Amino acid sequence: MLVGLGLGPGNPELLTLRAVRLLKEADAVFVPGRIAFDLVVPYREPVLLEFPMTDDEARIQQCLEENAKKIAPVARNGLAVFGILGDPNFFSTFSRLCAVIETTHPGIACHTEPGISSITAFAAAAHVPVNAGFTVTDGTLSDAKIFLKVRRPKERADQLRAEGYREFVLVERMFFPDMRVYRNQDLPEKSDYMSVMYARK
Repeated sequence: MLVGLGLGPGNPELLTLRAVRLLKEADAVFVPGRIAFDLVVPYREPVLLEFPMTDDEARIQQCLEENAKKIAPVARNGLAVFGILGDPNFFSTFSRLCAVIETTHPGIACHTEPGISSITAFAAAAHVPVNAGFTVTDGTLSDAKIFLKVRRPKERADQLRAEGYREFVLVERMFFPDMRVYRNQDLPEKSDYMSVMYARK
């Protein structure tokens, strides 16, 4: 198995307890840069991989494939951890790495463990209270939305379908023992206060 592990915004005290445990338990830990390396090294010696900061798509793809070859033997037979700054599902390299591994090394499961993202870290560092909806973008137009505290998910999805949204995922009580994940037509009429819904056109 390959686990994408969020290491937080860069301060070693902002690693989660789960992150520390997985770093210690992994058969090998891989990191994409020096900051991630420095965060991991107090717990174990990581393997530093090359992920160039470039707009050359061919070079990026080549590096992804080369790194997949290094990670796959560990992930196929044990636990490989890929430690990445922030959160592995927010504007990160991990999803692209998983896509390459699924193509070139089928049968290896990819999983993510959250870290403190730059979005929530920014609010704390800048003392900016976020109490209303906002847009997060890397400069491209967004076709997705995330809704917090969704009490009537089926009704909300029906409203969004009229706006062109087609894909829905609801997570109820995330990371609690009774966590539930619903998709598309399986959305319930009502959900717990601690629910988050993702919608994409």
